[in-house]
Amino acid sequence: MTLESTKVLIVDDIAENLVALEALLRRDGVQPLCARSGAEALELLLAHEVAIAVIDVQMPEMDGFELAELMRGAARTKHVPIIFITAGARDPNRVFKGYETGAVDVLFKPIDPHILKSKIDVFLELAAQRRQVTQALRLNELFVAILGHDLRNPLGAMIAGTELLAHQLTDDKHRRTLDRMASAGHRMTAMIEQLLDLTRARLGGGLGFVRARKPLDVRELVQRTLDELRASHRGRDIDFEAVSDCTTSGDPERMLQMFSNLMSNALTHGDPAGTVAVRVVGRSRDVAVEIRNAGVIPPDRLATLFEPFRREPHRAARSTGLGLGLFIAQQIATAHGGDIAVESTAADGTIVTARLPRAADGAEPGAASASR
Repeated sequence: MTLESTKVLIVDDIAENLVALEALLRRDGVQPLCARSGAEALELLLAHEVAIAVIDVQMPEMDGFELAELMRGAARTKHVPIIFITAGARDPNRVFKGYETGAVDVLFKPIDPHILKSKIDVFLELAAQRRQVTQALRLNELFVAILGHDLRNPLGAMIAGTELLAHQLTDDKHRRTLDRMASAGHRMTAMIEQLLDLTRARLGGGLGFVRARKPLDVRELVQRTLDELRASHRGRDIDFEAVSDCTTSGDPERMLQMFSNLMSNALTHGDPAGTVAVRVVGRSRDVAVEIRNAGVIPPDRLATLFEPFRREPHRAARSTGLGLGLFIAQQIATAHGGDIAVESTAADGTIVTARLPRAADGAEPGAASASR
């Protein structure tokens, strides 16, 4: 077979029942996995991804309900649909207990094979559809990654050409045209980088956001970020304060990217007349970077703030990105073992806090210092 078989777990302590259920379910594209006990079932679940589990309730040592509770407690198996089969009396409490442990159905013996087969076929079809969707999404993301990678080289050549011509031309009209071309090229480059980062997050589970770990000082990285932003946001009032020892470990380039995304967002979407205050605080277990601005985020948008491709409708036309900045910042924080939290009220404005765990050496906070 060219396609991977869909696996169905069958658990029953009676060999004859296993043989009958296996014969009922076996067909092209479906592979039954048989277990005589809960322990055997758990071993199979560690080695295989299953689409559905058919579990006998009455088994020695570990009954079906106990097995289901263990399955629901593991991230790998907590979403596996379970059909319970029982020879017990039709006790409503038994049925309710089955549903409480996560069953999608409870069937009583003797089992009608057509009913069981029809129920399982529904979940096999759902599993096949999920697999097709997953494969399609993966192919789409691989396409974006390859396209973005291949576009960067010719785009870089175009930008370099415009910058070279700008030094040779003296006509102001022509220079303005080249400046617009170079600006558009840089904007396209930033969008391509964001798409590549999105693909890294989806395909690599965020692992691509930490390419190297080394000791670093968060205070210095934030200062570098602010120096760059002040050059492009002249006239904006930006305060900076650093308190205590702010060392940790991680990828400095990714950290810079995260801080730049968060602070650019505060400068772009905050109140233009207000002050953006950045504070770095070294604590016993982590380093916190707090970014405060006078803007207010509506409550209905807070829940979707870190979703990819989220852009303000009235700002989309003049946006310099794809609405991926906050999503990428969150992925970078998560890849470093940290997180990002947002609070926004009319009284206090918006506070974005990036929390990064301490370096492995567990350095204690040192003396306080501040700069502005």
